[in-house]
Amino acid sequence: MERILIVDDDLTFALMLRTWLSKRGFDAASVSSVAAARQALSAGGHALVLSDMRLPDEDGIALLEWMAREGIAVPAIVMTGYAEIGNAVRSMKSGASDYIAKPVNPEELLRKIREALDKSLSTAPADTPAPAASPKPAKPDLRRGPAADSLRYIEGRSDVAKRLYEYVRLVAPTPMSVLINGASGTGKEHIARLIHRTSRRADRPFVAVDCGAIPRELAASEFFGHVKGSFTGALGDKTGAFEAANGGTLFLDEVGNLTYETQVQLLRALQERRIRPVGTTREIPVDIRLVAATNEDLEAAIAQGTFRADLYHRINEFTLRMPALRQMAEDIRLFAEFFLDEANRLLEKEIVGFDEEAMALLVRYDWPGNLRQLKNTVMSATLLAAGEYIAVRDLPEEIVRAEAPAAAPLRDRADEQERIRRALAAAGGNKSQAARLLGVDRKTLYNKLRQYGMEEAE
Repeated sequence: MERILIVDDDLTFALMLRTWLSKRGFDAASVSSVAAARQALSAGGHALVLSDMRLPDEDGIALLEWMAREGIAVPAIVMTGYAEIGNAVRSMKSGASDYIAKPVNPEELLRKIREALDKSLSTAPADTPAPAASPKPAKPDLRRGPAADSLRYIEGRSDVAKRLYEYVRLVAPTPMSVLINGASGTGKEHIARLIHRTSRRADRPFVAVDCGAIPRELAASEFFGHVKGSFTGALGDKTGAFEAANGGTLFLDEVGNLTYETQVQLLRALQERRIRPVGTTREIPVDIRLVAATNEDLEAAIAQGTFRADLYHRINEFTLRMPALRQMAEDIRLFAEFFLDEANRLLEKEIVGFDEEAMALLVRYDWPGNLRQLKNTVMSATLLAAGEYIAVRDLPEEIVRAEAPAAAPLRDRADEQERIRRALAAAGGNKSQAARLLGVDRKTLYNKLRQYGMEEAE
């Protein structure tokens, strides 16, 4: 069983990561500083290091440099924020095998861990008992790789959620390119994978590329591949994302972050349906279905001259707009319970559900981080929960302290009935909770239900 050392001062995250890795067959341990990591690594026995970039005493690069000086040939993966891509490139030059952006995508992390361990084993001499890292760092692979074998999700019951999935079912079987527009955390990649899974290309590859994490100097190689020796650091041939996705779906996440030069190269490949790996004159025909996603206003970017209009029209044959979670308030209970089931499996816990007050806080919160924030909140609360139910004390402070939105006065009859129905749906039929969401007392709500003949709206 390979032993992985986690170096991260976020103790809750490190605990969750240890639990998750142990369920996937690894022996994981964690420390919270570079000094503690040095001590653990000096003792030996580790097959891989998974280190945060920001640590309380030194940074992840200092740890990598120390490992190189001490001759500790253990592959390392660095975790870094999206805004710190420069540090990620520095980490590669300092000896990291790879890096991954936070918030961590579990399937992507698992793929990178296995790739690093496999490469380490393949480069080790036959009589070497422990894995050894390659003497030179590999270039980062920014493709997210295949999804999990099953695509677990739940469709909301709100009107906006129903409309979204109706559009997905309409466009998925077609060859049209799709642009998914929505704020961070709304589930754009999930929708992209669902489009692929329900398309005629479902039995072919799905390759996801995070355009926001591609350094300018690696863009051509990432999309089109390269041959060994074509540039400094090209230690072997590399298959680009276009060729890897041939016959299937290529998903470009945060496509608005591509440099103008890369946009030109991408447009040419999409128009000609042929690519040329860096360092060769050989052209490779490719057949891909393109799905792109962005949280930016690309039309505004076109007006500002930072995004090409011709590329925009090429990737935008059909647009899907992802609703914010606050637009699906009546689905929050449904999503929270779904995420609780996932958290129970991952953390090996048996939390029954949410108590009434905790759920009321979840329903009324604005959720600027959308579904991702709700999922992380439920995961954290599941970890902290000591009883059978998640309580207010288990929720993050920003949710507990958030002020309830001011309730609009109940005036127009049709509008009033609709808001009552939505509040009851969001509260799971609990009238006391629905009354709090509406900003009225329980007696007033009962009077309104009788007035509108809605007494059965439990």
